[in-house]
Amino acid sequence: MSTAELETRGWVKLPFHSSVEAWARHILPIATSLSQDPAEQGKWLRHGGTWFAGVNGLPNDADGRVGNGPALPEPLRAVLKENGLPLHLDQAQISVTYPGYPMQDPDESDAAHRFRRNRDAAHVDGLLPEGPQRRRFLREPHAYVLGIPLTHTDPGASPMVIWEGSHHDIARGFRAHLARFPGAAPETVDMTDAYQAIRAEIFETRPRVVVHAEPGEAYLVHRLALHGVSPWAPGAYAPPEGRMILYFRPPLPDFSTFL
Repeated sequence: MSTAELETRGWVKLPFHSSVEAWARHILPIATSLSQDPAEQGKWLRHGGTWFAGVNGLPNDADGRVGNGPALPEPLRAVLKENGLPLHLDQAQISVTYPGYPMQDPDESDAAHRFRRNRDAAHVDGLLPEGPQRRRFLREPHAYVLGIPLTHTDPGASPMVIWEGSHHDIARGFRAHLARFPGAAPETVDMTDAYQAIRAEIFETRPRVVVHAEPGEAYLVHRLALHGVSPWAPGAYAPPEGRMILYFRPPLPDFSTFL
């Protein structure tokens, strides 16, 4: 997999490797236990019990080890190195969806729920909504998103979706918007209006691609790619543990390289 491919498409699926499957097999019971822990569910279970968000929920070290288990497998580390991406990992998100995703939470507006159902809750990581008006700021720029499936599922079991090539539009639009505020720290600039306009353009001009992977496979997503999670297709299979995917999203060491 070449750097050019990631830069062109904004994502790439990584082929099966036995070491990745072994790593996922070691992590699965740990992640399952955490996702089924009542205290953790109280923090992270959302959308009518159909999504366990599990942000930074895996107790891994910076090399991807949990307990006495293996580090992040070399095939995945090699891809990160090849693309000049940091190897120092954050604690992975344990993202679990269940049949019926997404149900509507009592405090979720009808508009927000429609966007989640009809537009896959499409977003760019690190652009956080704040305050009563949910204005968005670049508070947590990530270096990349690395998705590693832990369970075997049907393709319709709430897969990730990506608007291929959208990272080019986000970079262009964000640069243009930030240029209107010379000297301002990027994280202090309200990006809401620019972001919504670029996102609307992406919906009309970029292909929506469904990304399904199985244990032993993985996928790497550009930090600026617009992506989301598809609603659960009727009859799609997943084991009782749910559709479980780990996401590493380490912080970007240098904000100046974000765009």
